[in-house]
Amino acid sequence: MVSARPTLAALALTLTASAGCAALPEGGVARGAVLYQNCSQCHGAQGEGSTLVQAPPIASMPAWYIEEQVLHFQWGWRGAHPDDVEGLKMRPMSRTIKSDADVKLVAEYVASLPAAATPATLTGDGEKGKAGFATCTACHGADGAGNEAMKAPPINQLPDWYIVRQIGKFKAGIRGYQAEDTAGATMKGIAGTVADDAAARDLAAYIQTL
Repeated sequence: MVSARPTLAALALTLTASAGCAALPEGGVARGAVLYQNCSQCHGAQGEGSTLVQAPPIASMPAWYIEEQVLHFQWGWRGAHPDDVEGLKMRPMSRTIKSDADVKLVAEYVASLPAAATPATLTGDGEKGKAGFATCTACHGADGAGNEAMKAPPINQLPDWYIVRQIGKFKAGIRGYQAEDTAGATMKGIAGTVADDAAARDLAAYIQTL
């Protein structure tokens, strides 16, 4: 049966011919760039994110983490909780990537994008947050740069509003609810030590300084 879907070459030609569109990278990451077009609706053309739709910046995040999270959305380990408004939008989008190989290529493409600026958007006391961050260093590192072995992403690249939102989700069991998601379960327990929203904002304010 002949597929009605446009070929990769045709899609790449269309994208590179579009006004203002940078040339696609060569090799497998080029396919990742084409597949990423669905993601760009929320995360932005350069992975810069959008506060309007509560989509975090993902540019330059490690490929292993992007790949892992897309798979978690596909498997229902994330984004299946009825109170996860953003996750419920992300889960069907994750399923537009039809193979594990393509998930890997999208992740590699996202990792290749330059990091987006994350200016402060919330009021918090970074000095107070510094003390609370001591708990986070075991996994995320003293500089917040993350640790693949611990399945801990770099959080020094994340905006304050997203950090606060995710702490709230972990505390409420909206993330980290799946038993197989061991890293999520660990984070759920750690998030439970954050006293309240004010403490979460203080923590995010300190992470902004890293």
